[in-house]
Amino acid sequence: MRLDEFIEGFERDEGDQKRRLAEEKSYAITDHLEAVERQFDAAIQGDALFGSTAPEIFVGRAGYPNVATGLLSPVDRDAAPEGYATSSDWYSDGLGIEDVLQRRTGMLNSTRQTAVDSVQRGSDTGTAYDVWEGFVGVQREVAIADHPVDVEVGLDGKPELDVDFDGVGTPTGPRATATGADLAENPHVPKAVEKTLADDDWQAQGAMTYLYRRGFDVYDINTILSAGALGRASERSLVPTRWSITAVDDTVGQYLRGALRNSNTIDTPELWYNEYMGNRYWVVLSPGRWEFELVEMKSPGSVWNPRPEAGYYMSSAHEGYEGRSSYVEETAGAYYAARLGALEQLKQRGRQAKCLVLREITDDYWAPVGVWQVREGVRNAFDGEPGIGQTFSETLDAVADQLPVSMGALRRKSELVAGLQSQLSEFG
Repeated sequence: MRLDEFIEGFERDEGDQKRRLAEEKSYAITDHLEAVERQFDAAIQGDALFGSTAPEIFVGRAGYPNVATGLLSPVDRDAAPEGYATSSDWYSDGLGIEDVLQRRTGMLNSTRQTAVDSVQRGSDTGTAYDVWEGFVGVQREVAIADHPVDVEVGLDGKPELDVDFDGVGTPTGPRATATGADLAENPHVPKAVEKTLADDDWQAQGAMTYLYRRGFDVYDINTILSAGALGRASERSLVPTRWSITAVDDTVGQYLRGALRNSNTIDTPELWYNEYMGNRYWVVLSPGRWEFELVEMKSPGSVWNPRPEAGYYMSSAHEGYEGRSSYVEETAGAYYAARLGALEQLKQRGRQAKCLVLREITDDYWAPVGVWQVREGVRNAFDGEPGIGQTFSETLDAVADQLPVSMGALRRKSELVAGLQSQLSEFG
């Protein structure tokens, strides 16, 4: 498809019934929390939550290495628990911000404080081995199972109805202190996971890529890693959910990048687009060896740039052919999630390319729901047909009018744009 035809469908219209961070949205969530509280009162019997089905776990990072670790269980007995766990299905099901918050606030986070090395215990010979008993043991069983697991959780006190946001992980809702937990069924563990657990000398990075190659999505691998069920037996520990999300995206991304090192490049510049939850994604692929950059443009009044008078706030991170040697600070987990989506597309095609992802965060993104939406936004940008350009410069010019910042501002912030524009002969 020619670039001009591709762009015609995306003319910016600032008056096009923009959803705003309106008071009624906040009120809707507040009303939902009140309904959830009534559900809790009906479901909690004395000091226990019986017959709960846990599709997911959570490991906090505050106070590390002594952290809050919990089981996430929907209180609605009639709900399908699979739909409450963060997954790519949320995108294909068309969930919006309100839907995500309602699902997350409908799950009780039953937590206990524990040391991250509590998954280990020294034997008489001084050898460490896995612990699969007690509250942490139940949590680990839930994490490695291939379906939600029925549990019985003892509670100490009434749940607190706060919603916790951290921008990387999916929000967590009401929480209560757990006095203990017991399995109400025997979880089924996939053979591939059993294999990684049985190998006491398998490093975590290798185990992650093994599971990914066996068809496990990063959401599943993240949960297993967070529960301290990957890596050398003597080094296994609980991993805060926020950290495990980025670790898995980064590790799988490095694996995919390595698999493309000797691949041919794409033939012509391509422009792809997607919009999800108030985030607009423009993905530019250009012939050449692998290079990647994420540039974020955060709208004034959005959740990440709350001062309307401040103008658009820009952040970026970049890597060359050899990848990065340090953690991304400016764009944090969004960088690794976006990079994964692009690399998966290139691996599917058996080609490499230079990749620029432009993410506009509009004020429609009124509550942070986690970097999963960045991952899915980029993954699904490659549906359909791209706009085809003749040069990188022409492709950038085509998208320039769709961006909320000037090309000059983009060039000053983007290493990839500045570098490629100074070497146009490479793409002629």
